[in-house]
Amino acid sequence: MSEADVHEFHRDLRAALRGIELSSKVFLAAINGAALGGGLELALACDLRIAAADARFAFPEVTIGAVPGWAGSQRLPRVIGAGRAKQLILLGQPIDAATAAAWGLVSEIVPADRLPQRALELARRIVENAPTAVQAAKQLVDAAAGEGVATTLEALAAGLAAGTADAHEGIRAFREKRKPKFTGR
Repeated sequence: MSEADVHEFHRDLRAALRGIELSSKVFLAAINGAALGGGLELALACDLRIAAADARFAFPEVTIGAVPGWAGSQRLPRVIGAGRAKQLILLGQPIDAATAAAWGLVSEIVPADRLPQRALELARRIVENAPTAVQAAKQLVDAAAGEGVATTLEALAAGLAAGTADAHEGIRAFREKRKPKFTGR
């Protein structure tokens, strides 16, 4: 793999994780086993994280002369605070599921054999709720946490504007090649 290929790979992964983070959909990480480096980066991009009781978490990159490269060093402090993030990243040592829960890295610990079932239960509860409200709530929480505030607010505003009578009139007027007649609704 050439140096250019490595840079492209990392750029694409950063973009994919950012896409997860900014998506209007809710992403749930069910962590079973080890979430190390890139696996932890993926989990951090998700909205909710639950873990099996024997899960382990680490950013071991410093132990091989590297650093988290897919925005994990940015997401982790927002989730667990700067001091704990530095501990996890600078030591490169794993923490167990109980510590991850105490630090707020995961919201729930379940026995490994119940992890898939519990993840589905949570997903079902979310999809039973009003989709628009879930999307808006996700964007508001992300904005409050400082996660892509401008992008989040822009997406929220665009979504609200797209559903207005004025937006529909504007699209009709464009198609009919006429000046729109806006009503403020």
